[in-house]
Amino acid sequence: MNKIDLAVSTQQVAPLSAHLSLNIRGLKPSVTLAINEHSAQLQKAGKEIYRLGLGQSPFPVPAAVVKALQANAHQKDYLPVKGLAQLREAVAAYHARVNGITRTADDVIIGPGSKELMFILQLVYYGDLVIPAPSWVSYAPQASIIGRQVRWIETMSENGWRLQPEELEKLCHQDPTRPRLLILNYPNNPVGVTYTTDQLQGLAEIARRYGIIVLSDEIYGELHYSGQHDSIANYYPEGTIVSSGLSKWAGAGGWRLGTFLFPSELRWLLDGMAVVASETYTTTSAPIQYAAIRAYEGGEEIDIYLRNSRRILRALGSALAGRLRSAGCEAPDPEGGFYLFVDFSSHDKHLKEKGILGAYPLCERLLHDTGVAALPGSEFGRPAGELTVRFAYVDFDGAKALEAAAQTDELDELFLKECCNRVMVAADKIVSWLG
Repeated sequence: MNKIDLAVSTQQVAPLSAHLSLNIRGLKPSVTLAINEHSAQLQKAGKEIYRLGLGQSPFPVPAAVVKALQANAHQKDYLPVKGLAQLREAVAAYHARVNGITRTADDVIIGPGSKELMFILQLVYYGDLVIPAPSWVSYAPQASIIGRQVRWIETMSENGWRLQPEELEKLCHQDPTRPRLLILNYPNNPVGVTYTTDQLQGLAEIARRYGIIVLSDEIYGELHYSGQHDSIANYYPEGTIVSSGLSKWAGAGGWRLGTFLFPSELRWLLDGMAVVASETYTTTSAPIQYAAIRAYEGGEEIDIYLRNSRRILRALGSALAGRLRSAGCEAPDPEGGFYLFVDFSSHDKHLKEKGILGAYPLCERLLHDTGVAALPGSEFGRPAGELTVRFAYVDFDGAKALEAAAQTDELDELFLKECCNRVMVAADKIVSWLG
């Protein structure tokens, strides 16, 4: 052994993992994706699994949009970083038509999923990330990766877990000039509730007072059960960025296409995001962008698709909430999307006897005892000891349900048992397990 070999062999070499960025040490993969993979493994091993963990739309991509993708499969050119001009025009026109927000194509940026755009926004804008608890699982980890401060605002079940203006005021009053980015998601993941016009106006007033930039995550807007989704951008236009995409309302999660709509006052922020995009993902898939034009153009076929999607989700969400409330659980009726946020605190004593002392062990036991996959409230910013759980009621054949819904005016219990039976069975299994 020569002197160099001896030196290397005798000195203590740090493990390669020690060279990970401090910002990502200790972070786990996204829990929503992890539960999906774990469920698949258990299914492969022969266990019956009811997949209420991952929030993936059960509905197929509208046929007209699929045809547009087929027609544009040959598109292979790099497109502009901010997105295909025709698509950006279609997105601006869509928001004007659906939300009453007047913008131009120059106010739109297209990305490979709204999740990626959210990450780049936080990278470009230097400010604290303000998140109501509970909120979607990836907001805070993205901020941690980038190195931003995360400020959680606790919400209360008696308010349907909605952010209240006075709660936002309390946070901002402590340091009035501090730059902040508030993420407001509604219809909400994980709770399924939304905001009234008065509630949005109250939040807008506080945001304007303190110069907060609001990222209004309206990815579930088209799944508002009454079809009456309202945007906070109507009340705080100069400081609101509207986030949307194809994953939830068009059933195209795997297509990875997201959109941000900016006010002209924040054009500098859009331009900054485009610079980062040019050096990272370059552009969003060309065939997907061309096909998305058809989705945002809308029309009777897509209107019918959305109307029946809402009807099915409303009936199923209401039935699931009612079933679990009948067993003593607390759960607000969902108003949009496909999530139910359930508090099992009334079963606290019984669960302690099973050795269950928090949301995470509760979900583990539910999965292994009943086969129902769900996510603990602690992953959404709630305390670890709180017995809250999110259920995504999506384990059904969406194409079959849409076809059946088109044939009937009433989506009763018989319809749900025939078209959404796995979700109904999952509810029964949870109730039986609770004893």
